[in-house]
Amino acid sequence: MKERFLGEKQLEEFREHLIRGEKSKATVEKYVRDVEAFASFVKGNEILKETVIAYKNALQKDGYAPRSINSMLASVNSFLSFLGWHDLRVKSIRIQHQIFCSEEKELSKAEFSRLVEAAKAKSNERLSMILQTICGTGIRVSELQFITVEAVKRGEAMVSCKGKTRSVFIVRDLQKKLLRYLSEHEITAGSVFITRSGKPISRTNIWRDMKSLCVEANVDPGKVFPHNLRHLFARVFYGIEKDIAKLADVLGHSSIDTTRIYIVSTGAEHRKRMERMKLII
Repeated sequence: MKERFLGEKQLEEFREHLIRGEKSKATVEKYVRDVEAFASFVKGNEILKETVIAYKNALQKDGYAPRSINSMLASVNSFLSFLGWHDLRVKSIRIQHQIFCSEEKELSKAEFSRLVEAAKAKSNERLSMILQTICGTGIRVSELQFITVEAVKRGEAMVSCKGKTRSVFIVRDLQKKLLRYLSEHEITAGSVFITRSGKPISRTNIWRDMKSLCVEANVDPGKVFPHNLRHLFARVFYGIEKDIAKLADVLGHSSIDTTRIYIVSTGAEHRKRMERMKLII
């Protein structure tokens, strides 16, 4: 059997393969970063099945969360398949579905309201509207660019992400607020949320601005980041609809298993449900 070693050329060819496969820029960078970490572990030695297993064990020993390990292994397995080294692929770690989440991590509706009010108090109307737009539509922060003047007028945005296109509704109350915001700031075309130079506002700026609200809003900074707004949307939507398949479509998920992560209740809610069972005589 031919010996198997990693080189820069293989990694660059893998990057091109991902780009040709129309993977998003973030996905390409993530896969390449994970493979580079694997290559660093290998240190130029020949790659055997035992090598990949040892890498998997090292990640566990280093304290990475199981989901993070599986994500990193998925990148490495994809790379190995690209090279035709299918026999070197390893299995992911089996994870039991989480039945409840930590209350310290999830943003509540009350906390969300306080963040919006804090943004208003600081006269940061743009941030207030960004918070309400992400939480009111369930979009990813990277998809905020698709909330355009034209989309607001239609009441519907066409969002393209990860090779898929989906329709995102802008509910009437949000539409009215956005139309007023557009009028006041004389934004007539393109993305609604832009910088002074006219470019769509970046994820980093949104994250930083959100963190600046924590003290005034009395919300734990560990809960305050854009993706938690998407989680709040998912929990409220599921609480009304009780339809996980429909929620997966709304969020743009390919797998219901991903959606399930978004809708786990807090430990306190789980405890209340158990208390209501009244099975202790």
